[in-house]
Amino acid sequence: MNNYTCTHCGTVGLVDGFIEDAGEHSRGYARWIEGALERGIFGGAKRIGRPRRQIAAFRCPKCGHLELFATGEV
Repeated sequence: MNNYTCTHCGTVGLVDGFIEDAGEHSRGYARWIEGALERGIFGGAKRIGRPRRQIAAFRCPKCGHLELFATGEV
């Protein structure tokens, strides 16, 4: 537990967790990529040269609301 406060209901002490990416060739965790989504010729997201950050996820034990933060670069 920590002292983070839920922005939905005000409960203090969110539960630490992560958002899993289980797609093909995934690294096992989701990433936040800077800039608007642009699709490439085959429909995938254009990501080359864009900063990427891991997503930290916290869940409120009372209402279930998720708080997501873009943390360190990956």
